[in-house]
Amino acid sequence: MEPEVIVSETNAAGIRRLTLNRPDKRNALTREMFDTLIHAFTRSPDPAERVTVLDARGTVFCAGVDLGQRTEGGDPEGASPLEQLCAAIAAYPLPVVAVLQGHAIGGGGMIALHCDFVVASADARIGNSAVQLGLVPAWPVARAVLERARFAKAAELLLLGDLIDATTLAARNLIAAAVDASQLQTTADALTARLAANAPLSLRAIKATLNADDRLHSDHAEVLAAIRAAQLSDDAREGVLARKERRSPVYRGM
Repeated sequence: MEPEVIVSETNAAGIRRLTLNRPDKRNALTREMFDTLIHAFTRSPDPAERVTVLDARGTVFCAGVDLGQRTEGGDPEGASPLEQLCAAIAAYPLPVVAVLQGHAIGGGGMIALHCDFVVASADARIGNSAVQLGLVPAWPVARAVLERARFAKAAELLLLGDLIDATTLAARNLIAAAVDASQLQTTADALTARLAANAPLSLRAIKATLNADDRLHSDHAEVLAAIRAAQLSDDAREGVLARKERRSPVYRGM
């Protein structure tokens, strides 16, 4: 029997894949699925890794938290598993690409919007219906949506609780792309290949820079050190030399 989250090893192109695999339950997240995903985003990346892809099987990307076993708390400060997972994705040191073949509802939508890139089928919808259930998204999760969507669209997503189609979200630059379902995998593969072709130290430093805000409590000294290390790396010299020689660079993460 396959696990409910399939964790694939980093492939030769530097791409790691995490696949939600509970299609009969619309990939609603159980505590065990949360544990697997949180571990996958809090452990140190494989040295060969450049990008993580988060996708799903079935017709729905993720219907959110399984209400049949809805979990509260999880750590001493009371952060929910959803809040822990969203924070871990946002803080992950390498790019994360969400590929939505179907709707991302409730916590599923929040998870997607915490990824660095979202590529979605044009008929997919994203939203959080917590308000319609008498619930409220965790403060850090709601603030992250506000930062990405700005007030008007964040209010529509969270206060109305309706799902918004991927085409509209892409037109408003809230997700990377909304494409015909037949082009979804090709588009996602092209994006991840472009990301994976970049220097790993640069990817890490830029991701750290983007995360260096009060919400994630990042240490700016560490961010500056990561930037400096990337600038002085062998990969930086290789990148400049390859551009001069009009060839593809060979990055080694050093």
